[in-house]
Order: sequence, then C-alpha cells, then structure tokens
Amino acid sequence: MKVLLAEDDPQIGGAVLRAFDRAGLAMQWVERGDEADVLLAGGGAFDAAVLDIGLPGRDGIDVLRRLRGRGDPLPVLLLTARDEVSDRVLGLDAGADDYLVKPFDMVELEARVRALLRRGRVAAQPAPARLGRLSLHADEAAPRLDEAPMELSPREAGVLSVLLRRAGRVAGKPAVLQELAAADPSAMDLSDAAVEVIVHRLRRKLEGSGAEIHTVRGFGYMLRARDE
Repeated sequence: MKVLLAEDDPQIGGAVLRAFDRAGLAMQWVERGDEADVLLAGGGAFDAAVLDIGLPGRDGIDVLRRLRGRGDPLPVLLLTARDEVSDRVLGLDAGADDYLVKPFDMVELEARVRALLRRGRVAAQPAPARLGRLSLHADEAAPRLDEAPMELSPREAGVLSVLLRRAGRVAGKPAVLQELAAADPSAMDLSDAAVEVIVHRLRRKLEGSGAEIHTVRGFGYMLRARDE
C-alpha cells in the first residue's frame, strides 16, 4: 500500500511522513499541487491520497476535481485549516472520501487513512497477516487459529486484529481505540483500563498459539512470536 501526501507545510509534512513510516505505510510526499496532479495522472501508483486544500501551483480541490474528471476512484482525504461547513461541503462535492481539519491528531489521521485503504479501489485481496498459528484475512473481522475461527468477543477480535496487522511493531492504546472505532464508533468510549482487561483475556486465549502480547511500558502493546 502506498499513499501520496500533498502538503506544503514542511513541519506537518515531515511529521506525517515519519508517523506513517513508523506505522509501516509507504508514503510519497510532495509540496505542490501541480506535482501531485502529475503523479496522480500516472495512474496505479497509489492506493490513497492525502491532499491539503491550500497547495501552491494547484490547490487541493482542483487536484481532486481533475482526478475525478479522469474517472479515477482513488480514495482521497482532504486536509483543511478551514472548519466552515461550506468548505467541507465543497470538498465532499468535489469527490473527497473524507476530510480532517487542522490541527489534527496524527493517530486520527493514520486511522482515517487506514479506513480509506480498507474500502479503497484495490480489488485484489492481500495475503493474510500471519504470526505463529494466527492468521487474519483481509475480508474477515476476526483472526483465525490454525485457519479455524477463534472464540473471541467482538472487541477481543478487534484488538487482536489491530495487533496482528502490526505484528512486531508497537501499537499505542490510542491507536488501538482509533482502529476499533473505525468499525464500531462506541469503542471510543472505552477506557485504558478496559483495553487492559481485553488484553489480559487475550493473553490467556493466545496460550499455545506461538504468539504473545508484550507490554512496552509507556508506549503500548506489541504482538510478537512467543520464542522472541
């Protein structure tokens, strides 16, 4: 999966690039709208785009309109410093799939882009995420153990799915909650203590699976092979 970022603020662009790199998402960053337009016109190179509205060379709305004018269904999230309803409507009418108002939380941006990628234009199913005896297929909400469904509550399945997709990388509690909320908005009401309870239950259910949930103090959780 590769994301195009068009953002002319070096501080914001650099921060987004670093955050997505840590999350394991490939990203190409340009600072001008005309550069973004040329790259998008090439077709097929990107799975989603994040466009700032106020770009030099060609503004984000114009880039988006030209993209849709070519019949390209690429998922697009607009970044805007303007929180007026009319501006949001303008972006959505131009063909945006989502928008985010500056300043924004990086965790929320990552979650929104992942949501766009999940419902994006790529029809081919990626290979299942795997660790030990666990697997997670792209079209399923819950992991499997030895290809058989696991006995998990919906939220246990959600947390384990987030950790399995990020296997070997740390997932903070806010990131876990954001990804859960993409499918179930009520999950945003969960407290840190509730997440800890879910993780405690999952640890028991993962015994013998070849995978374990490791607590990285001060950061979050990481699913890793048990023999590491």
